[in-house]
Amino acid sequence: MRIRPFAVVLLAAMLALPGLVPADVKLPAVISDHMVVQQGMPVPIWGWADAGEKVTITACGDKTEATAGADGKFCAKIGPFKTGEPMEITVAGKNTIVIKDVLVGEVWVASGQSNMQWTVSNSANPTEEIAAAKFPKMRLFSVPRVTAAKPQDDVKASWCECSPETVPGFSAVAYFFGRELHQKLNVPVGMIHTSWGGTPAEAWTTQETMQAKFKPIADRWAKSQQDWESGAATKAYEAQMAKWKDAAEKIKAANKADADKAAKAGKPKPKARPLPRQPGKPGPATNSPHCPAVLYNAMIHPLVPYAIRGAIWYQGESNAGRAYQYRDLFPAMITDWRKVWGQGDFQFLFVQLANFMARKNEPADSAWAELREAQTMTLALPNTGMAVIIDIGEAGNIHPKNKQDVGKRLAAWALGTTYGQKVCISGPLYDSMSVDGGKVRLKFKHVGGGLVAKGDKLTGFSIAGEDKKFVWADAVIDGECVVVCSDKVAAPKAVRYAWADNPECNLYNKAGLPASPFRTDDWPGVTAGKE
Repeated sequence: MRIRPFAVVLLAAMLALPGLVPADVKLPAVISDHMVVQQGMPVPIWGWADAGEKVTITACGDKTEATAGADGKFCAKIGPFKTGEPMEITVAGKNTIVIKDVLVGEVWVASGQSNMQWTVSNSANPTEEIAAAKFPKMRLFSVPRVTAAKPQDDVKASWCECSPETVPGFSAVAYFFGRELHQKLNVPVGMIHTSWGGTPAEAWTTQETMQAKFKPIADRWAKSQQDWESGAATKAYEAQMAKWKDAAEKIKAANKADADKAAKAGKPKPKARPLPRQPGKPGPATNSPHCPAVLYNAMIHPLVPYAIRGAIWYQGESNAGRAYQYRDLFPAMITDWRKVWGQGDFQFLFVQLANFMARKNEPADSAWAELREAQTMTLALPNTGMAVIIDIGEAGNIHPKNKQDVGKRLAAWALGTTYGQKVCISGPLYDSMSVDGGKVRLKFKHVGGGLVAKGDKLTGFSIAGEDKKFVWADAVIDGECVVVCSDKVAAPKAVRYAWADNPECNLYNKAGLPASPFRTDDWPGVTAGKE
């Protein structure tokens, strides 16, 4: 039969219309070759197909079906599976996708800001660590750093085997944590890394939670977006630029005059006055990785509902100036993730801020100490754990290179709780205090076989009376307690330990884990009321 040319054109035009061309079944990037699926747990497999299309999913003799909804999305659970040899998962609709080299093991998400983003190649002993990273049954997945105004469905990434070729640019904390689990449990491990340096917790929290519980932050960014859309931000930027150019020209002229004067006098050219900082060009608020929800939308939501055992988190530096607010914000973010994942209270392990900045000679307030306190308070949430690293930071480096111990201390929590191994999961955590005359007795949890001082005597303790003026205190270990006193404070009311940006402190347990900084008082701190 002869087909007229205009009929061919008409047919092509009709097939080009949305909904008339059969769509291939498509899967998200996180469901792909070389992935690790969570053992002992039903495994969600989701993706996109034609509305109403039936999709069949099979693996290891297990078979399930799903039907794509009106929006073209489908999701079904298969398994659970046990660890063993690599398997294949087949997803079939109008087309067939075979996911190859799939391992069954333990899956963890690693997120946070720059100390989680910090790579193996930039950490301690990189040459040796990279050369030894030959773990074909450990798999890595890195989410690209992008923002989004609304929740996204997918990312541009892929799974790969852990090797000397793939590990250098991967998160060091995530790698060392995963390696510890892989070696101690002898099972495949999948690490999903999604972090962005310098970002606050609100960027990783859903918009719904930010609007409901942290409206001042949400409103501040909404105003920024409105100013951008109305052109007010551009006008303000242009005015700032005009002032900057004027100030810069005056400084340049003054520098030239100084140089000319020195030249005439036969003297060396003087050091030039620095130019003022140039104003940043404005853009949409949602382009900023600091904007509420934009990193959750782009870098967390696309991973849901991938079956995971838990998450590790290293962040807080960007929220230190609002530490009191973090007491609520951080638990809200964790609760957010658990709610959207729909797996209940999966384990959430986090790193307490390391020691950083110049050491002070006398007791003083500290925003970083208050942020560490907020992190400790988050342990009130079920199934959480905290790795204390107050002893491995660097005064002049916000990114301490020792990420090996960070990973090991996070892994200790997982090994001792989720996986039931007999390991000490934490250093001493303050429990309670009692006052007897001029002495304060402090009790601790997680004494790990006993308390010890690394050094000649305990350091880092301060004490205060009703006047709230802290002085350094004498402290001694008495069994599983520490007794604190000072001849300058006859009637003590409060004790603080390691309460500083970069404290001198040395209380450990016999398992070799450091005590967490703490205070016994609740007197208002320097970040109280800051939103």
